[in-house]
Amino acid sequence: MRVRAADEVQWHNLANVAIHRPEYTPADAQELLLRFVMQIRLRVLRQALWLPLLSLMIVMGAANAQTTAAQAKHDASQAKPATGTPLKPELEPKAIELLKATSARLAAAHTLSFTAVETYESMSRQGHPLVFVNRSEVTLQRPNKLRVITPGDGPASEFYYDGKTVTAFAPTENLVAVAAAPATIDAALEMTYHSSGTYFPFTDLIVTDPYKDMAPGLKLAYYIGRSSIVGETPTDIVAYVENGVFVQIWLGVEDKLPRLLHAVYVDDPEQLRHNLMISNWQLDRAVPADAFASSRAANAKPIPFAHPHPQPGPGAKPPAKDKSADMN
Repeated sequence: MRVRAADEVQWHNLANVAIHRPEYTPADAQELLLRFVMQIRLRVLRQALWLPLLSLMIVMGAANAQTTAAQAKHDASQAKPATGTPLKPELEPKAIELLKATSARLAAAHTLSFTAVETYESMSRQGHPLVFVNRSEVTLQRPNKLRVITPGDGPASEFYYDGKTVTAFAPTENLVAVAAAPATIDAALEMTYHSSGTYFPFTDLIVTDPYKDMAPGLKLAYYIGRSSIVGETPTDIVAYVENGVFVQIWLGVEDKLPRLLHAVYVDDPEQLRHNLMISNWQLDRAVPADAFASSRAANAKPIPFAHPHPQPGPGAKPPAKDKSADMN
């Protein structure tokens, strides 16, 4: 046991006190010196324990630093590509096979009829998404006939295309708009959209070749699994992203016909949801010749077939401000 210089001074002081103080008996002096010795031993023992503990802490710190560096390297290797890096499209063969089978089944039918119930969300003034519902009874005959009857929760509407004209009829208001149309359903739907803003949520299902129209914008497609709930029939569930829209679709296992579509616009900050439930499928049934016209529409009050929010043409100028309004 090594004694520090300060301890030696204290030792001699205690010894002098013990010897020259008459009130201290030899037993008291011995006890006093014994306590001092014990204090020195405890101090040396703490030093002996502290040095190995300090060494252990240094070793553990170095090991932890190595582990952290290794973990950071692993995380960097597993990191996702930067946002600006285009991801390679992932198109699972099973998902593509099912989408193509549905497209082929729909495209092969000469006549189609079904019921489509659309639910869609729209943000309220209070900031909550409200759900609105429309129902459409759809009848189609390829290549150039289409009828869509939509009662809906709002104003009812009827749409007719007979290969020569498109007719939009509002039965409650007794108003009708008629316009010349191209010779195919696909072209008529496109013309109607651009000229009047009319769009049907099931348009992608009734065009001539649904998959051909979908393929250029298809960025992702994968198979999810099966369900026995939707449409009260077994269905295959596929998810895909096409032209900025995420879609989950339920397809009949046996007949390949769609039963439900759930869609969200990828870039929509509010992520509002759109659902389309399809039932009462009938393929290649005879359709009456007068199914694509309406006698009531023929007698309604005519209005222009125009977009509700027309865009100004190239070079168009805003209307002149009424100067008389400033004088009043």
